[in-house]
Amino acid sequence: MKVIQFFILFVFYSCFSDVTAQTVYVTKTGKKFHKSSCHYLKYSKREVQLKSVLDIGYSACKVCKPSYRVKRRASNLEKKKSYKPILKRRSAVQCAGKTKSGRRCRRKTKSSNGRCYQH
Repeated sequence: MKVIQFFILFVFYSCFSDVTAQTVYVTKTGKKFHKSSCHYLKYSKREVQLKSVLDIGYSACKVCKPSYRVKRRASNLEKKKSYKPILKRRSAVQCAGKTKSGRRCRRKTKSSNGRCYQH
């Protein structure tokens, strides 16, 4: 009788609790986590727990799309309406600054304000 009660209790506990943590895979150099079947894991693959990877700041791969659920709290910056992220330029452009002679600077910059390190 006690064996049956123990078995029922064990089955009930295993069905309604998160006993095992989710395992994901990361590469040696990347900042994404993957499923075991992802083709990005062809040359390097390391097995880790999902919780530890999320704490470090890794994000999910957009190719294999590993499923996970995370309760996220809104940070103070997200709560403020005046917060606007600074957009970085992807390609270099010519500096908008002027030299002493009045000509436009010839240096290239990726800065969001459009000026090189001297201007």
